[in-house]
Amino acid sequence: MGKMTGFMDFERQSEHYEAPLTRVKHYKEFVAPLTNEEAKTQGARCMDCGIPFCNNGCPVNNIIPDFNELVYQQDWQAAIQVLHSTNNFPEFTGRICPAPCESACTLGINSDPVGIKSIEHAIIDKAWENGWVKPQLPTHKTGKKVAIVGSGPAGMAAAQQLARVGHDVSVYEKNDRIGGLLRYGIPDFKMEKWLIDRRVEQMQAEGVTFVTGVFVGKEQLDPAIKDYSQKRIDPDELLAKYDAVIISGGAEQPRDLPIPGRELKGVHYALEFLIPQNKEVAGDTKNGIDAKGKNVIVIGGGDTGSDCVGTSNRHGATSVSQFELLPQPPQEENKPLVWPYWPTKLRTSSSHEEGCSRDWSVATKRFEGKDGKLEKLIGVRLEWKDGKMSEVPDSEFEMKADLVFLAMGFVSPAQQILSGFGVEKDNRGNAKATVEGSKAYHTNQPKVFAAGDMRRGQSLVVWAIREGRQCARAVDEFLMGTTELPN
Repeated sequence: MGKMTGFMDFERQSEHYEAPLTRVKHYKEFVAPLTNEEAKTQGARCMDCGIPFCNNGCPVNNIIPDFNELVYQQDWQAAIQVLHSTNNFPEFTGRICPAPCESACTLGINSDPVGIKSIEHAIIDKAWENGWVKPQLPTHKTGKKVAIVGSGPAGMAAAQQLARVGHDVSVYEKNDRIGGLLRYGIPDFKMEKWLIDRRVEQMQAEGVTFVTGVFVGKEQLDPAIKDYSQKRIDPDELLAKYDAVIISGGAEQPRDLPIPGRELKGVHYALEFLIPQNKEVAGDTKNGIDAKGKNVIVIGGGDTGSDCVGTSNRHGATSVSQFELLPQPPQEENKPLVWPYWPTKLRTSSSHEEGCSRDWSVATKRFEGKDGKLEKLIGVRLEWKDGKMSEVPDSEFEMKADLVFLAMGFVSPAQQILSGFGVEKDNRGNAKATVEGSKAYHTNQPKVFAAGDMRRGQSLVVWAIREGRQCARAVDEFLMGTTELPN
């Protein structure tokens, strides 16, 4: 621990944001990492709290007090070694993780928590700047071959871990570029995609092979999911060629809203808007949905909805509104009740700050339009009592709408992948596999493992990295009878 009274002497220092009026004019990141001195001060705020609840609050179990102390001492090179010991991709989590570790910070019981996420962001950016992030080549080759289906954070983490212990790893991705939902589900203004490319280069140097434009399954994807594959490979081919297969695709099956008018032109799933936009920013095909001059309504109050808000503002939408089915959360959490767990409270994202009208306890009854084109949304107010909702009498209203984006979450991964491998599913449509014991991450198929969204359903990038790492350990033990990979 650096400064004994640091948590009393210093206030939380947030990262620096570009002003909303200027950042909506571009798709680049607008958050600047802490300076050396700011990061040192934040590190000094870390308490000698005895039990570091932040470690358990972090899904990858980052050793947070240790790297906070090292940043306070300005030993950045040791700090990145500690950070990389639990997290393959801190540049991803340091930008887009919601930081459950901070909710678990002991200082947060009666004060502002340590800015753990901002410290992580500063550590990894400095490490890349100084050339400390290098390929870690295996000391020997095992002769075993592993295929990974899906190149999101779970697949990338598993691939890197397995390559570093000497296995020959091939990653198959249905899109034309690596990254999965990191690449195409998250806007560039939250995480620029050269960050993924840089890691891909490192992993290629470590021996990982990436195969893009290939969908693995016995049939093509459901029409509800955009399929950018150039060719299809039968799962049996992979099973015959490789000693083990990990399926680690994202949860891309969106939740629909089957109400009158759903078929009108102008009503879209969120990813039908976000994926083409990321492709346009990358210099590929132009986004076929243009929000410029449109009245946009986003249905769903989560991160995907927020991404639609930010992207619509960058298009130049006339108005952007967001509806949430649930009641408005409290401004502040009840800390004595919920700490150290993730609290329910009102969260305002950077996209909301750029311009958005938000409303809660609203249900959409129908869409109306003319000549097959959306013109308005008909909604109704809700009353919540004992966890159940009912419509408020005579509360129906209408709003002008040129575009509606459905961002109500994702129900499951692509079923065609699971069915293609003959993997047993749980009651939510995910791959059925436990995370404990000798069969950890193992499906009912002898050579098939599952990790990330494919196993747990829609979740956070940090959970995907955790599952990818743990699944890699399970596969290594399956192939070799023992493993040195961390749990």
